[in-house]
Amino acid sequence: MAASSLLRLFSSSVLLLLLLISPSHSLRSSKPRSLVLPVRKDAWTSHYLTYIHQRTPSVPVKLVVDLGGSSLWVDCESNYVSSSYFPARCGSTQCLLANTTRCYSCTRVPGPGCNENSCNHILYNPISGVLTAGEVARDVVTLQSTDGFSPGPSTAFRSFAFICAPRDIYVLKNLAGGAKGIAGLGWAPLALPSQLGFHRKFALCLSPLTEENGVVIFGDGPYVSGTKLVYTPLITNSVNRMGPFFNVWEPSSDYYIGVTSIRINGKPVALNTSLLSIDKKGFGGTRISTVVPYTTLETSIYEAVTDAFLTEATSTGFIREAPVSPFEVCIRANVPGIGPDDHVPKLDLVLQSESVYWRFEHRNSMVTVGDSVLCLGMLDGGLKPETSIVIGGHQLEDNLLQFDLRGSKLGFSSLLSSAATCSSFNFTRSAAWH
Repeated sequence: MAASSLLRLFSSSVLLLLLLISPSHSLRSSKPRSLVLPVRKDAWTSHYLTYIHQRTPSVPVKLVVDLGGSSLWVDCESNYVSSSYFPARCGSTQCLLANTTRCYSCTRVPGPGCNENSCNHILYNPISGVLTAGEVARDVVTLQSTDGFSPGPSTAFRSFAFICAPRDIYVLKNLAGGAKGIAGLGWAPLALPSQLGFHRKFALCLSPLTEENGVVIFGDGPYVSGTKLVYTPLITNSVNRMGPFFNVWEPSSDYYIGVTSIRINGKPVALNTSLLSIDKKGFGGTRISTVVPYTTLETSIYEAVTDAFLTEATSTGFIREAPVSPFEVCIRANVPGIGPDDHVPKLDLVLQSESVYWRFEHRNSMVTVGDSVLCLGMLDGGLKPETSIVIGGHQLEDNLLQFDLRGSKLGFSSLLSSAATCSSFNFTRSAAWH
């Protein structure tokens, strides 16, 4: 068995032990069917934000949603007050989950983030690239329950493990205004899906609207009536890369899928297919991200895709327009009556077979930048990026994505071909945003 698989098996066993010795306390009489987090797009940064309620007494904490984030981490040294905060002591289950056996001493007055005989864990700000370490701790986290159709009572987890970010002026750098940390949804023991349980399954549905909520649902749905999901395997990257830093001893918490080719209007694009696989050093492949606003493609892939796209677009009544930053490929209809719905070239990511593909509808592939001008919402990711294809937030919007960590598979379905949207989840509309 591969080392990464052994580590995931060990982490799952430790997580089960944690759940057994640290049961959650519910504010309701029965176990909820699922839990829900509202998610809203920030107009200035295009980050996707959520609120959790944490601490005693409970306070709302605004966080950036990071699909591949390995933990919940919070800037807890700035006015962090809670009677239910407990540092994770060396050798504790929480430290094992954090994959650390190192003990630390505190050189100042003990408090949140600084306690004797506690363990630390790496935390990563994927927006700024800042990497540091913070104290592993436990506190109360409260989320709203749902039956998939309407809101339910709140459910409190009294021993939720998180990382207390250190006193560092750079730790929150470039996060959306008011955000105090990261809500990590990644494939890792300290991330929200693993700690919350619900068969380690969750759904993500992002709204493109900054005044309406999208949603994360922890559990097995139902999500949208009549929505049929297409499934593809989730792939493990055995090297955990965080910007210029990497760890070969634990797998990445990011979600990768196996793209085998790209089609434009059903025609295959000529690519260096070796770039579509993950190599032994953890480079290459295709991952999904909520912190990258637009899909990025390795330079040779980008050039091949844009050339094929422009060929198809100009043959169906569009002309090329001047670039509009940050987009290089922009078009405008040259014939009256031509609209984007039927005429913008269709872009497919082909997965495990020719009949299994992820199609980006025109509202996912294109960005409206002016009067009748559309730009291809994909960017050049450079010659030697860590990942060859990063599917960004714009391409995810109004797509229902179900991540099944136990089954190692992703279910996906575009809602744009139906009347539903990710803001149709009416049970999230009552959340307060500031």
